[in-house]
Amino acid sequence: MPELPEVEGLVRFLSERTRGRSVAAADVGSVAALKTVDPPLSALVGTTVRGWSRHGKWLDLATFTFDDAQDAQDPHLLFHLARGGWLRWYDQVPTTTVRPRLGGSARGAVIALRVRFDDGSGFDLTEAGTRKRLAIHVVREPDDVAQVASLGPEPLDPAFTAQTLAGLLPARSQQVKGLLRDQSAIAGIGNAYSDEILHVARMSPYRLTRSLTDDDVAALHAAIVVTLTNAVAAASGKPAKELKDAKRAGMRVHGRTGEPCPVCGDTVREVSFADRSLQYCATCQTDGRPLADRRRSRLLR
Repeated sequence: MPELPEVEGLVRFLSERTRGRSVAAADVGSVAALKTVDPPLSALVGTTVRGWSRHGKWLDLATFTFDDAQDAQDPHLLFHLARGGWLRWYDQVPTTTVRPRLGGSARGAVIALRVRFDDGSGFDLTEAGTRKRLAIHVVREPDDVAQVASLGPEPLDPAFTAQTLAGLLPARSQQVKGLLRDQSAIAGIGNAYSDEILHVARMSPYRLTRSLTDDDVAALHAAIVVTLTNAVAAASGKPAKELKDAKRAGMRVHGRTGEPCPVCGDTVREVSFADRSLQYCATCQTDGRPLADRRRSRLLR
């Protein structure tokens, strides 16, 4: 799943290529992915790109019309790529027709939406796998999407301080990995970067938030900022097609089960769940104690 750094990379990539371009066509390929009907998708056609922005893991294409360039009702195209979604950029969009489909169980990538600009460039939103979760909204304001309106603070906003993070803890009693992945607490961090942040902070994924001291909060905040800042820098300037590989290459523990920890040399370990897994270093994060697999035995903290 694309997380904050990759989504920010897409925002910068798309901003460079589309600002001032007009939307020439918008064709839905997956009816199930389009979550709104008013404004219709066709409302985007003929508008001009004002710019791209990011809300957590959501991408936001803001448009305007020359009749009223400041009209707040001009449509936004918001989309969340979810687990199997991605954006495929074209300097020249294929001429093949995108036909609406109701869904299906195809595992291969299917086109959910195709957008073409007036110079012939454009992009497809694609989704692979049988569990289709990609979400596309056409709205008048980003907060018209409930999931966007409920997002927590942006972790790279200067206003997100250690004190801000500390302020989130009293309202929650949960494992720290769960806090990092909770979009209503902190926007944009998912499974991969929560593993990376906790490795940098030298903290167990299952440390309870109520047990964190002021020093722990300061260390966790610093790890959030440095991990995401470095990842955004690595993603910046890369074409959309290279962002996934750049993400994998930058990982210290996530997705590296069985490999040596880059800090201490211990073997990176894994805990598996029904639909995901986490990776960690026992030496760096759990005082050398392996965490038991939740599927087989009681979790060791």
